[in-house]
Amino acid sequence: MAAARAREGGTGKVGPGRPRSAAVERAILRAAFALFVEGGVEGASIEKIARKAGVAKTSIYRRWRSRDQLLAQAIEAGRNESAPGYTTDAVQHASAADFLQLLLGAGNIMLRPRMRKLVTRLIGSVSDHPQLLEVYRETYFRPRRRALEGALRRVQAAGAIRPDADIESLADMLGGALIYRLVLVHEPGDTPEKLRAYLLRILRAAGIDLGRMTGSERG
Repeated sequence: MAAARAREGGTGKVGPGRPRSAAVERAILRAAFALFVEGGVEGASIEKIARKAGVAKTSIYRRWRSRDQLLAQAIEAGRNESAPGYTTDAVQHASAADFLQLLLGAGNIMLRPRMRKLVTRLIGSVSDHPQLLEVYRETYFRPRRRALEGALRRVQAAGAIRPDADIESLADMLGGALIYRLVLVHEPGDTPEKLRAYLLRILRAAGIDLGRMTGSERG
């Protein structure tokens, strides 16, 4: 652990203007995310995370009150790093037309093996590790869900969703359809083009008038 202590302590700088603690935190989060994706909660013990990150366990305990909080933050950080255009902030600030393009491209993101494995791990943790899911849901998922509903309301205001549509149910349907297709009935032959066509059918079945938003999706 001498290298770990040297990395965390000492007087040298990691880089111009970059605090040493930020580099350590990033290493811990990336290690926790990688271990969770590969082995689930059981495979992401504090000891294993510290070893993979090259830090002392005390560095983790100083930053997070529990492993659940660490894993929840690591999951979100890893998710955002793997899909930078699909962060809560990106969805929250997307125009109605840009948001629909994000939706149509979501299949391409979810086809990435790491993203599919992450979703599978999260679903598998529901019964055995409810506290982790509770922390993740309240801290990260709910804000992203509110951003999603807000984006759908912008699409509604633009006239592409009927005024009496239930936005919350529509958000459930879109998310559920994507997870169902990519996790439960995933086929090796799935391609970004096939998933885009699938999502187009889902959007149209939901009553979203894509022709109002972008001429390229007419027909």
